[in-house]
Amino acid sequence: MKPPIENFVNYDADTGMQCGNYSIDIPELKDGEQYRFHFDATVCIGCRSCEVACNEQNNNSADTKWRRVGEMEGGEFPLVRQLFNSMSCNHCIDPECVKGCPTNSYIKIQKTGIVVHNDDTCIGCHYCTWNCPYEVPTYQEDRNIVTKCHMCHEKLDVGEAPACVQTCPSAAIEIESINIKQWLEKDIDKQANMPNLADARITNSTTRYTLPDNLPDDMKEVDEHILKPAHSEMPLVFMTVLTQVSLGGFFALFLGEVMSILGFKGVNWMMALLVMIPASLGLLLSALHLGRPFLALTAMKNLKTSWLSREVLALGIFVLLMNIVVVLYYFEASHRVMLLVEIFTLIVGVFGIHAQAMIYRIKARPSWDRITTNFKFFGVAYVGVLLLGFLTVIIKVSEVAVPLITLAIIGSLLQLFFTYEDLKTLKYKDKNEYQLKRTARLYDENFSKVKQFRFISLILGGIVLPLLVVVLLSSDSYTLASLVMFISVVLVFISEISDRFLFYSTVVSLGMAGGFFVGKQRG
Repeated sequence: MKPPIENFVNYDADTGMQCGNYSIDIPELKDGEQYRFHFDATVCIGCRSCEVACNEQNNNSADTKWRRVGEMEGGEFPLVRQLFNSMSCNHCIDPECVKGCPTNSYIKIQKTGIVVHNDDTCIGCHYCTWNCPYEVPTYQEDRNIVTKCHMCHEKLDVGEAPACVQTCPSAAIEIESINIKQWLEKDIDKQANMPNLADARITNSTTRYTLPDNLPDDMKEVDEHILKPAHSEMPLVFMTVLTQVSLGGFFALFLGEVMSILGFKGVNWMMALLVMIPASLGLLLSALHLGRPFLALTAMKNLKTSWLSREVLALGIFVLLMNIVVVLYYFEASHRVMLLVEIFTLIVGVFGIHAQAMIYRIKARPSWDRITTNFKFFGVAYVGVLLLGFLTVIIKVSEVAVPLITLAIIGSLLQLFFTYEDLKTLKYKDKNEYQLKRTARLYDENFSKVKQFRFISLILGGIVLPLLVVVLLSSDSYTLASLVMFISVVLVFISEISDRFLFYSTVVSLGMAGGFFVGKQRG
């Protein structure tokens, strides 16, 4: 129910013109209630005055949009229907931004249900911009942090409506109270969804929509022809690959230690040092992804719900333990001690890479939210095995090199299979998987050469050249074998870097449809 016309600002009694709802006429919230937005799409004219008012109210730059207007259209001429969606934060009942934030920078105010962001503790990791299926949080490059709509809660506290509500010339935006239990049990599926918008059940969004009757079934985004690659996230490309390489190398080291108990010789401190270096470099590079890298250690504050916090802690411990292993090897500790420390180190490393993969298993980004993400992240381990094999070739320990190279070839074949399956799943998309179709287009239209290089380099560097090394070792051609092995390691590393680059660059988020003029989004 709309408020009385007298509540509108700049109301002209002669013309009947109304320019937004200034005050709110809502009783004090009861237990089990919270505030929400109501958007009436039947009266929105797409003027974007709500965007402007929001930016002016919050002193945001032009490319920072806390409220955005999207546009859709459907039907056939002359029966064409146009539809606008003005959306800011939906102040969800189960917000993914709150769960995923590693620094606990998001707070859902218990009294009002409004989700606010603590700018002071934000490290600019972008994870909330990935997690939100509506792409609400926005990264502000001038401040190096993420910011978002807070429903102008300072205005609500004194009985005033938010800036977007006040300025809307057609009163399409309102503030309402909501009974959370009733909303979840009865109303959300009927009133919270809109064409080309993420399912409200993902986060239990609270925004209520009023839609026109008899909307065409083919409502499409007006910007569907625009296809842009996502941010490449190069620091994360290297960080994820390097840490996964270390896990593979350490696994091979562990197998060597097990065999040494049975009388097999060859594992030494140089091998341990070699497999520790990539992960150490990876963790250092990961800080370059942050808007505030000097606050990187605060990313471990939300171990309860954030996979990012768990990854940071686990991989940090993993690197520390690998350093201890290097020292133990250098001072020739007993096999029993080595084995116990390595078992614990391996468990921590496996959990760290699992947490790393789970960071990307989010509903907001369909091309990431697939089991192949987990398989491919662990699949990179073969590079670490091959790297260790390279060292054994250099120091001329063929009895160790050949088993390692054989294990690496098997890993390469598995990774080739995972990569093929990953792309194949994009070919089987039903009509509701719009984002996966766009990801497939990015692979084929924007990055076809990179995709081809990925397969060729993986086959050549992970299978063909290692087989050649085995042949050369059988004839004691260590110098040539070392050269070929070096080329093989470099080639597979570049291959995995290219694949991870595609992983980030081809992702298409659920987001909001028809946002020609939405703010600058990262990733």
